Amino acid sequence: MANKHSELTEQLKTYFGFDVFKGNQEAIIQNVLDKKDTFVLMPTGGGKSLCYQLPAIMMPGTAIVISPLIALMKNQVDAMRSFSMEDGVAHFLNSSLNRAAIDEVKSDILSGKTKLLYVAPESLTKEDNVEFLKQLNISFYAVDEAHCISEWGHDFRPEYRRIRPIVNEIGKAPIIALTASATPKVQHDILKNLAMTDATVFKSSFNRPNLYYEIRPKTNDIDKEIIKYIKSQPKKSGIIYCLSRKKVEDLAGTLQVNGIAALPYHAGMDAATRAENQDKFLMENAQVIVATIAFGMGIDKSDVRFVIHYEMPKSLEGYYQETGRAGRDGGEGICVAFYSAKDLQKMEKFMQGKPIAEQEIGKQLLFETAAYAETSVCRRKILLHYFGEEYMEENCGSCDNCSHPKKQVEAQELLVLILETICALKEKFKAEYVVNVLKGVETEDIKSYGHDELEQFSTAQEEDENFLQAIIRQAMLAGLVEKDIENYGLLKMTAKGKKYLAKPTSFMVVKNNDFDEEEEETPLKGAGTSAVDPALYAMLIDLRKKMSKQLELPPFVIFQDPSIEAMATTYPISIDELQNVPGVGAGKAKRYGEEFVALIKRHVIENEIVRPEDLRVRSVANKSKLKVSVIQAIDRKVALDDLAESKGLDFTELLDEVEAIVYSGTKINIDYFLEDIMDDDHIGTIEDYFREAETDDIADALKELGEDDFTEEEIRLVRVKFLSEMGN
Repeated sequence: MANKHSELTEQLKTYFGFDVFKGNQEAIIQNVLDKKDTFVLMPTGGGKSLCYQLPAIMMPGTAIVISPLIALMKNQVDAMRSFSMEDGVAHFLNSSLNRAAIDEVKSDILSGKTKLLYVAPESLTKEDNVEFLKQLNISFYAVDEAHCISEWGHDFRPEYRRIRPIVNEIGKAPIIALTASATPKVQHDILKNLAMTDATVFKSSFNRPNLYYEIRPKTNDIDKEIIKYIKSQPKKSGIIYCLSRKKVEDLAGTLQVNGIAALPYHAGMDAATRAENQDKFLMENAQVIVATIAFGMGIDKSDVRFVIHYEMPKSLEGYYQETGRAGRDGGEGICVAFYSAKDLQKMEKFMQGKPIAEQEIGKQLLFETAAYAETSVCRRKILLHYFGEEYMEENCGSCDNCSHPKKQVEAQELLVLILETICALKEKFKAEYVVNVLKGVETEDIKSYGHDELEQFSTAQEEDENFLQAIIRQAMLAGLVEKDIENYGLLKMTAKGKKYLAKPTSFMVVKNNDFDEEEEETPLKGAGTSAVDPALYAMLIDLRKKMSKQLELPPFVIFQDPSIEAMATTYPISIDELQNVPGVGAGKAKRYGEEFVALIKRHVIENEIVRPEDLRVRSVANKSKLKVSVIQAIDRKVALDDLAESKGLDFTELLDEVEAIVYSGTKINIDYFLEDIMDDDHIGTIEDYFREAETDDIADALKELGEDDFTEEEIRLVRVKFLSEMGN
């Protein structure tokens, strides 16, 4: 055994220049060399790639590495070539190559030079590639990012499901499957789908002690918070994740005009620009890369010092994977995510229209994400529990909840009630249903099952729903309750839970209100960086109310709440400054602004206020190009759905642009489009509502007008017409 050890260490030194193996690497490599199926669970930064790179070099033949990311393949091939004298030692086959490049790759492989061939799963299934690979002596197959196989994984790729049949067709050889994040359910899916039931499983701890986890409430000041944070981290590299391509472009632009070297990176960009931006980030010509989550970064940079999530991801696995790109060298890694319950509700809405099973899985994953964001328990404890690992420390000292613990309250009685209810429901319902029974909510399901007759029904009527959910989550962490993932998250009692119910003891939990909806809606609350002047805010609201009576216009037509809030933060004292306030623009500033700037100026002088003009977040000038082209297209009466398609936006994103145009005081006429898609009565009813309404909030309008009769899009479109005619 010692002999094998010294031989492997020698090879490691020869090929990669390292003196010692990390963690399980040596045992994994030996298992691959012994031609056994191998399953590797290793967090980002643990040295996964070496587990197949070294055996590939040592074994006769060529190893086929299946990887979903073109960028990552390029990165890995470059890295392998830098370790070898021979460029042909590693190649990739994917859609980015032209015919001549493919011929060169095949020639190198057939000559025996190539030890590692990286292929995308889509390329693996192409008939001519299958025929070519049949000719090779394949040492083994490596399936990287193996979580893509599972619908419960954070980046499901249907083509990953076809790997096993294709492998059988090309020619059997041992398989090594590797992933940096997989829950027990996903692990099971991978082994089953790749027919690797006899595989040796190597599982490293998912704990990354050098990472600091923090969740912040998402407010209107998010861009300012991010800019302030990045400027406090000079010369430190960071990644910011956004959910949409449009947000990536917008945020990268905002950071650039505020003096930050930031670049965008998403699947909609052409390959050359994407590669160029990636290289600039790697070479530190850019401090920050702003990227989409869906595409996946594939950037192998060990000194990323911060990862910011502009929105919470769709699953905790995605979150773990993305935060894992910070501090891969063992140094500092700050992970900050901005959370708003509304973002997750929006994501759930986008799932409509997908198959029911897919929707159920998606909702479960979003529920876990919300639970993580809203919890007051140690974030490390929750993350590791999610991946089937127990974290025993009471305080990790490296997350917001442990650094700033919140006050705990006794929840023994409520926990007993919850456990009794789970038993009374015969362990056949989800957390949401259990809470509804306790709260006495008479849903159709509860009535049809007769669960309104249970003695537990409405016994916790006075309790906050979020608090009951928090107790259930903490009961799961304590091992009293578990979720049956196979059956969409039904709650089951554990043996430990049954013992607790027989003999209850104190159960302390945190009553957590950080993300309550009311708090999120109140303009003056939010992140600690908010600097609204309450006295000025109140005076501006009064002035708006007075003006709205004089002009017989709803207050929101004059200026929206976020604009008033911004005025009470940045103190604009001239019309020029006022038109830079978000949601104002030149038109509104001239039409309604005189009295507002006069009031602000008076307040600034009387209170000797030093204005934060230097801290103003500058907005992107070239955003106006899109606005101008949208206005011109509407003048030409281009149908809005066609316009959205031509600009590469979805319809909701185009509506955002149109609303921004109208709210900043520009008059547009979309009657031609409304008349095409709605009848006059429908339009008139919505207009009448806004004439009387105190707020322009869409949720309020939907509630009042009826969701069965009107859609959100219809109300938003008529609101545009109303604001344009009345206020501009």
